[in-house]
Amino acid sequence: MSKEDKKDAKEKIILGIDPGTNVMGYGLLLVEGNKYSVLQFGVIHLKKYVGHELKLKKIFERVTGIIDEFHPDTVALEAPFYGENVQSMLKLGRAQGVAMAAALARDIPITEYSPKKVKQSVTGNGNASKIQVAEMLKTLLKIEEIPKLLDATDALAVALCHHFHDGRLQTRGRTAGWKSFLEDNPNRVKSPK
Repeated sequence: MSKEDKKDAKEKIILGIDPGTNVMGYGLLLVEGNKYSVLQFGVIHLKKYVGHELKLKKIFERVTGIIDEFHPDTVALEAPFYGENVQSMLKLGRAQGVAMAAALARDIPITEYSPKKVKQSVTGNGNASKIQVAEMLKTLLKIEEIPKLLDATDALAVALCHHFHDGRLQTRGRTAGWKSFLEDNPNRVKSPK
């Protein structure tokens, strides 16, 4: 669907991403007013790639491909869960950063939501399990079958959370492309000489 078609129909597409270094979930939600439906959801398998750098490259390529195919209006990401394993957190943060970079490279605004906020928005319980989230999405989005890997439904949950909050609730700032990022963060990027 082209951007012109979406503007004519007054609809928007939200790409939800559940970052991961072995499996990354993605879900595309079509929103028309207060109605919403699933365009596509699935996972990006990364376990087969040797080396963290290659995994990051594949994340960038696949997320960019999804963006180029569906032209989402916004990207919603689940913020990393802070655990005790520092190495895992660093790798997860890199994966999330690469997904963000793919969106920013196409000037698509990004919003980040905490796992608790996503669960609360979809199920009414911030401590819901992954299967509880998936079951609620099955009902809300009329999904025929819950996928084997719940990373896909987690990504749909992030997109639905974004729709419910329309980007108003954020765990960190909202960035609308490289230009805005540079304006908002002048000390983080050196200008070419």
